[in-house]
Amino acid sequence: MNEFELIARLTRSLPANDSTVVGAGDDCALVDLGIPDRWALFKTDAVVEGVHFTKTTAPEKIGHKALGRCLSDVAAMAGTPTHALVTLGLPAGFDAGFVEAIYAGMKALAARHGLAIVGGETTTNPERMLIAVSVLGTVGKDKSPLRSGARAGDAIFVTGELGGALCGKHLEFEPRLSEARWLAGHFSIHAMIDLSDGLAGDLRQITTASPVGAELLPDAVPISPAAKAAGRAGSLARPPLLAALSDGEDFELLFTVAGRDAVPLLDAWKKQFPELRLSCIGRIDGGSDLTIRDRKGVQPLAVHGYVHFQES
Repeated sequence: MNEFELIARLTRSLPANDSTVVGAGDDCALVDLGIPDRWALFKTDAVVEGVHFTKTTAPEKIGHKALGRCLSDVAAMAGTPTHALVTLGLPAGFDAGFVEAIYAGMKALAARHGLAIVGGETTTNPERMLIAVSVLGTVGKDKSPLRSGARAGDAIFVTGELGGALCGKHLEFEPRLSEARWLAGHFSIHAMIDLSDGLAGDLRQITTASPVGAELLPDAVPISPAAKAAGRAGSLARPPLLAALSDGEDFELLFTVAGRDAVPLLDAWKKQFPELRLSCIGRIDGGSDLTIRDRKGVQPLAVHGYVHFQES
């Protein structure tokens, strides 16, 4: 059983109440807490030593990543983060100065986005460090794009460049909060997700939830210089396109809009965010599969994204 199969089993019959707008299955939960014209966003995420960072990773970067992962999910909902709680699981003999530096990384990122860190929990975790962050935020009612909103004929867009994130970006990425709010405020975004598990995997999250199919144009996928360099690194190198499709940890925005909005969106984006690349990489279709259109025609996309565990 893999990660997504387990999630499906665990969330099949979760309790809800009248305040639940969107429960498990999207980047954040949406809850109606009676705030005029706003819904509340809830998100939690965790990073684990040996999985998301190593013993030699700079502690400030660990803190940045631990909080940034949650903020990237808030961005995928076009929301504004407001408060966070932090839980630390620490092994015996931990270095207090190292932990303080982790907090320095979180505090720096929080300050840039007006986020208050309002408490948390500490506990013992044998052998390795674990950091879990929970974030509360808000979003305008009916202004949050869901994974389930993609429609046949939509254009598929992605911000930034993909692949090779483990060369450094996964520790230094900037959550696309302002970009996402601008998108939702100026265009009708049908579906959106942040890219944490790779383009192929996260696009499948949208097509499964909607449900629709999608066709990618490989030459349009924006491949990062790190992925291209790794592709030239020798016999064990991954092809750059494969890296862009499946590496994960890019923390960019993947979204769909009506085909008629594609050109106006690209023009407006270039004026608003001239230093951040935006690429139209394909289209949503009425099928049920992911395909890729290359010089040989249309082929099924066999590549999948990153899966955190695979149990037999």
